[in-house]
Amino acid sequence: MKLDDLKLSFHEHVKYLQDKITQEMRKLDPDLSMVEDLWHRQDHAASPGGGGITRAFQGKLFENAGVNTSCVFGKIDPQFAKHLQGTGDEMWAAGISLIIHPRNPRIPTVHANFRMIHQGDKFWFGGGADLTPYFPYEEDFSEFHGVWKKAAGGQYDSMKKTCDEYFNNAHRGIEMRGIGGIFFDHFNTGNAVNDMQTVKHLSDHFIESYFPIVRKRMEENWTEEDEDFMLHRRGRYVEFNLLHDRGTLFGLKTNGRVDSILISLPGRCKFSYQYKPKSGTPHEKMWSYYTPHAW
Repeated sequence: MKLDDLKLSFHEHVKYLQDKITQEMRKLDPDLSMVEDLWHRQDHAASPGGGGITRAFQGKLFENAGVNTSCVFGKIDPQFAKHLQGTGDEMWAAGISLIIHPRNPRIPTVHANFRMIHQGDKFWFGGGADLTPYFPYEEDFSEFHGVWKKAAGGQYDSMKKTCDEYFNNAHRGIEMRGIGGIFFDHFNTGNAVNDMQTVKHLSDHFIESYFPIVRKRMEENWTEEDEDFMLHRRGRYVEFNLLHDRGTLFGLKTNGRVDSILISLPGRCKFSYQYKPKSGTPHEKMWSYYTPHAW
């Protein structure tokens, strides 16, 4: 299969996945409102450079969420091009990126993205999925990781390790954003067709990894203390996305839609000086899980 055909196939797949995830969210949250934004961009040379489909959600169950696809191409800043893995100052990239922030603190926040990038004479895939829970339901963490272990097979251990190390607020020491999942980048084994099928296979497991957990927890009651803990952890989420997230930087450096890039931020969050959960609470126990664990 020619590279251009692979790129077209991958772009069609992420749009298909965007529709499937949207359908799942609407099943669970019938009052979910959606703003769909079909946007276009110019490349670094001010020529047409593709665009994307942003879907921004608000509802009773899902407080705020974004499920976005994009396909961008053209000239990029030569200085930024040096930081990528390819050659030259032209690139093509397509992918899906999503973030779901539920209103109920007993339901975890989830993030996922799957992408393909072509720059000069090189192309590669990247992506993954990770969970940010606010209540210590260890069985949910094992369930989430179990799906990805099944999907990734022999590559799970290395992808989990990469995820644990990447989604970490390094400025706070070893404090992960959540309880991890899988993450991979610059994936290219030399067999383009097989690589794309591998990434499609992984991306098709997102729905199975997350929405059963939502169904299990969506009717649970929560306390003010639960919500306060969630809002403080969302503050840590903001810290990571603005200080360390490579996807945020990539989007901004390639003239992406700013609101589509920052849609990953929660609608509400908190910061308190030297915040710590109360001793002896489930939240203190949950805090202990924001470090690498075997699930």
